[in-house]
Amino acid sequence: MNTTLPGGGLTLTDDLTLGRMGYGAMQLAGPGVFGPPKDRGQAVAVLREAVELGVNHIDTSDFYGPVVVNELIRQALHPYPAGLHLVTKVGARRGPDGSWNPSLEPADLKAQVHENLRHLGLDVLDVVNLRLASVAGTTDDSIAEQFGALAELREQGLIRHLGLSGVSAAQLTEAQAIAPVVTVQNLYNLANRQDDALLERCAAENIAYVPFFPLGGYNPLQSAALAGVADRLGASRQQVALAWLLRRSPVMAVIPGTSSVAHLRENVAAAGLDLPADAVAELDAAGA
Repeated sequence: MNTTLPGGGLTLTDDLTLGRMGYGAMQLAGPGVFGPPKDRGQAVAVLREAVELGVNHIDTSDFYGPVVVNELIRQALHPYPAGLHLVTKVGARRGPDGSWNPSLEPADLKAQVHENLRHLGLDVLDVVNLRLASVAGTTDDSIAEQFGALAELREQGLIRHLGLSGVSAAQLTEAQAIAPVVTVQNLYNLANRQDDALLERCAAENIAYVPFFPLGGYNPLQSAALAGVADRLGASRQQVALAWLLRRSPVMAVIPGTSSVAHLRENVAAAGLDLPADAVAELDAAGA
């Protein structure tokens, strides 16, 4: 990789340092994250540009497409450069109509891991997140069987590290009694801060906190605050929102997605955007 991004990386274990500015590959699939991209060449170019810009943390899953995104990653980047970490998820399957269907039976979770390995062209996955939450939000339901199934594959050497997506604090505690957890991937952004306590816990325990929908859900007040700060700094609203997240916690890593090289460059540049104290205070107040 040719660039060291501002903000450095999160050293989670001796063999895992995730860049705080990552890339979410979901949008490389077709509309609704279903089917092939309109321009396959452009999708490949985005992935290669991300690596050129110094991104070492790509978030993906076999249910993006399905399969489409993992195959694009393999086409664009395999053999993978040293230090590039592919973080994938299991826990859902797609219906023929593009629906998102939970699939959490332990046997199928293991099958999904093998499918991710095959489609990415890997012998071992760096990080596998267990996807739990539905549109109704998180629960405290037991995940011992599901996480235990992935822990077995970790013991077999097919997975290096485990994470959780859409998880409650109680579920994180339950999982940690089974195997180490290196990442939590939950809903969090300027407008959605209900995970503040869990974020603080992740910081205390050196767990990477990776918000999904980092740019979504702003109300008019929040949008006005973003616009005002962005105008003063000569940046885009998206850049300000990402910079605010990176400043929010030392264990925060963001994975904004895009299918555009220009938009990718804009997102990555947010890692070097310095938010002055008055801008941070304004944004903090807007989300309160």
